[in-house]
Amino acid sequence: MSDNSPASLEDVDDIAEFLQNYIDEYHEFLSWIGTSVDDVDNGTMTLSIPYDEKLTNIRPHAGEDQRPDIHGGIAATLIDTVGGFAIQTQLEKPLSTGVATINLNVNYLRPATGDLEATAEVVRAGSTVGVSEVTVESTTPDGETKAVATGQGSYRIFREN
Repeated sequence: MSDNSPASLEDVDDIAEFLQNYIDEYHEFLSWIGTSVDDVDNGTMTLSIPYDEKLTNIRPHAGEDQRPDIHGGIAATLIDTVGGFAIQTQLEKPLSTGVATINLNVNYLRPATGDLEATAEVVRAGSTVGVSEVTVESTTPDGETKAVATGQGSYRIFREN
C-alpha cells in the first residue's frame, strides 16, 4: 500500500483503523466525500458516507421541506470501492496485491436521502479475477433504513510475483 506499510495483516492491530488511515492519507476523493470504514472481516466489508449537501443533486423546484437526494455516483463509488477492498480480504497477501475494476454494475432502487452504508460480500476471489456483490442502504426521511442500490463488481487481481 505504501513504503511504510506493514509486511502482513498479522502486523496490523486494527484492520479497519489501518484501512481508514489509508483512505484518509492516500485517497483524496474518498476522504473528501467522508468515507468511513465500519467493518472488515474475511470476505466482507462495510463502508459508509454521511449525508452532505455537497454530494447531492440540485432540485431547483423542490419544496423547502424536501431534502436533496445524494447523487447516484456516490453510491456507485461506494459499490466499486467496498467491492474491491472486500476482494483483498480474501487474498494471501492483501497488502501487496492490487485490484482494478474490470466491470461494475449498479442498480438504483430509490433515491438516497440520508447517510449511505455499503456492505460487500465476496462471491469469488480467483487467481486473477474476483467478484463482489454489494448492497447500499440509506435512511429515509421517516427514519426507515432501505436499500437504495445494489451492485456487482468484477476486479482484476494483481498478485506479487
